[in-house]
Amino acid sequence: WHLRRKKSIGGAAQTAAQYEDSVEDELEMATVRHRPEALELLEAQSKFTKKELQILYRGFKNECPSGVVNEETFKEIYSQFFPQGDSTTYAHFLFNAFDTDHNGAVSFEDFIKGLSILLRGTVQEKLNWAFNLYDINKDGYITKEEMLDIMKAIYDMMGKCTYPVLKEDAPRQHVETFFQKMDKNKDGVVTIDEFIESCQKDENIMRSMQLFENVI
Repeated sequence: WHLRRKKSIGGAAQTAAQYEDSVEDELEMATVRHRPEALELLEAQSKFTKKELQILYRGFKNECPSGVVNEETFKEIYSQFFPQGDSTTYAHFLFNAFDTDHNGAVSFEDFIKGLSILLRGTVQEKLNWAFNLYDINKDGYITKEEMLDIMKAIYDMMGKCTYPVLKEDAPRQHVETFFQKMDKNKDGVVTIDEFIESCQKDENIMRSMQLFENVI
């Protein structure tokens, strides 16, 4: 009887603790300005488990108590990872890629959907996401200028200590090489089909894309 009673008390305590955690999570979600979608829905829309989403949400809420992150906060957080360079411009482009509805804020849902593709998406999904990043004005094409803007931003972010002997025109040379390979019909722009086909066929480009994932 004593053993059963101890087990019963232990089980009740565990249930109470779980309930308390659940209530705490609900209260946390209710107190932020932007209430995220149910974790079950996000679990279905992403490649993360419910437990992973709970951990990610706590981290997101710690950095962004309001439930959404604006561009300035995003830049501040991102700069912590690249203290050796200037990540401001690249963070601006990255923010716009995460801000899929272009309302000037990245919600937890926006963050999770983007992160899910970058970490666990198929090659096709990752390349689609990368194309969207390079397509700065979102007109469905990548121009040489857009590619150069992104490339310069990456070089700035990595800093001189990473590329100490890099020539000033290195980003432009990099872009010229890539653009010649990608712009199949030589019309001055790269379509999403040209982009994906070039990346999948060229090992050098694909290797650069994997390096690019690490930068993200």
